[in-house]
Formats: sequence, structure tokens, C-alpha cells
Amino acid sequence: MAAGLSTKRLMKELADINTKGTPPGIVLHSADSMQEWIFLISVLGEETIYRGETFALRMKFGNRYPIEVPEVTFLANAEYQPPLHPHVYSNGHICASILGNEWSPVLNAVAICITMQSMLASNTKKERPEGNDRYVRTAPSNPKLTRWHYDDDVSSVEPGRKGDE
Repeated sequence: MAAGLSTKRLMKELADINTKGTPPGIVLHSADSMQEWIFLISVLGEETIYRGETFALRMKFGNRYPIEVPEVTFLANAEYQPPLHPHVYSNGHICASILGNEWSPVLNAVAICITMQSMLASNTKKERPEGNDRYVRTAPSNPKLTRWHYDDDVSSVEPGRKGDE
């Protein structure tokens, strides 16, 4: 039943995107399956430090979506690099409460994109989070397995991972 709910919800979201479009600066790049979608995100405006840059945001949807948050990362490959941002690690992992304890099933893929776009738009300094290299060396492939510590100004990882206790 849960897998059916996930697919049904994603089909509705995709239909909404196809009929209503996405907000300015957000483009659905690929949705070849109901398991993984990629959006391209640009920050609009003359004042942004990301002017002219485009970032690829990958969402992997599990069978329990929208009850559980999707796995969300910025792509880090030959074509796309994650933004330099205090909450974005060089492997594409994102420390954002909406992707953790503030997730709600009323949110959707476009809402995640808007949040990421807003997070980038409000940034004033291109830099990696403190401890980026250490985190990237030991990070799980799925950022949902990281125990994040949420703070408005600083991204950090608590010692250990979920399930290590």
C-alpha cells in the first residue's frame, strides 16, 4: 500500500508540474521514474553571489514518500558541482532542517526546490561547512543516515550516525 501511495503522490506532483510549470529558476530536468527526479536550480536576480550558475538537485523517493522525506542531494559530477554554501558539503549533502526533523508530508518536490533556491539566495559568502573534508571522507552515501545538528548560521554533524547507538 505504501508504494502505491508514493507512486500516486509523485504522479500527481508530476502532473501539476506539467500543467502549472515550476517557479522561475527551477526546471524539472528529468523524471524518468517515480524513484528519482533531477531539478535544475538557478538563483535569480542581480544581487546573488550565484549569478549565472545552475545547480542540479537530485531527489530519490522511497516507498514511504511523502510520509518520509526523500533523499535530497546536489549532484557532484563532471557536469554539475554543488554550490559553495555553508550548509552544502562538497559531496552534495545538504544540512537543512526541511530534509530532516522539519519534513512534513504536505511538502512536495517543488517546495524542496523553492527552499533550496531560497537558501542559496540568502547566502552572502561562498564557503563550505566547517569540517567539510572530514565529513565527506566518512559520510554515508545516503545523507538521511547522517545525524545533523541544525543551526540557522552553521552546518554541523553530530558525532556518530543514526543507528550507531
